[in-house]
Amino acid sequence: MEFITSAQINIAETIEKKSRFIADLVPILKAADAEAALADIRERHKGANHHCFAYRCGLGVPVERFSDDGEPSGTAGRPILEVIRRQGMDNVLVVVTRYFGGVLLGANGLIRAYTQAASEVLTSTPKLLCAPMQTLQVTCDYAIYGKLEYSLQQINIPLYEKTFNEAVSFELVVPEKEVEKTMEQLTEWTNGQVTVAVSSPEYIGVAPDGSLVRGVWPEGMS
Repeated sequence: MEFITSAQINIAETIEKKSRFIADLVPILKAADAEAALADIRERHKGANHHCFAYRCGLGVPVERFSDDGEPSGTAGRPILEVIRRQGMDNVLVVVTRYFGGVLLGANGLIRAYTQAASEVLTSTPKLLCAPMQTLQVTCDYAIYGKLEYSLQQINIPLYEKTFNEAVSFELVVPEKEVEKTMEQLTEWTNGQVTVAVSSPEYIGVAPDGSLVRGVWPEGMS
């Protein structure tokens, strides 16, 4: 099962009728991470009037929690959660801190302000596409490395962790469902003159620039 999460912590600020809305986006792995991050944000903004939040984590049936933190019921926490859902995000906490500016916004105004703040911080952060992946440790002779590298580049599979000793070694990171096909291609391109060690599946995130992020799921494939 694939999921999308945030590649990094992010902050965005909006102003509505003199009230400041500061949105913090924090990647999380479990509910305890969300609670710890929320405590840190509350400490950082001790003078704020409200710390409204929502988070979503887990696969299948995710854990979801939200809070209006003193704002009228339904005007803050749930709108933040709805933005997270609409953007298809998992394993994220969004906290919108409000410094009251002296002008009442009304229920509709609050919903609009909290929705906008959450949308800005989620939209502006780089995303990770996370999926079950396996690492293939490939070893081959120098004589066939150039052809192998070219063939892999043609199908957009990047090479990682290249080492050049008595033989050439490198890593390929491919979706679990494509491992068998990739192994067959490696064998075909090299006439079987390649050694491949395959790791156990794990969730790995792929950033927009193609870089890899490990540790995006706390319990491996469970």
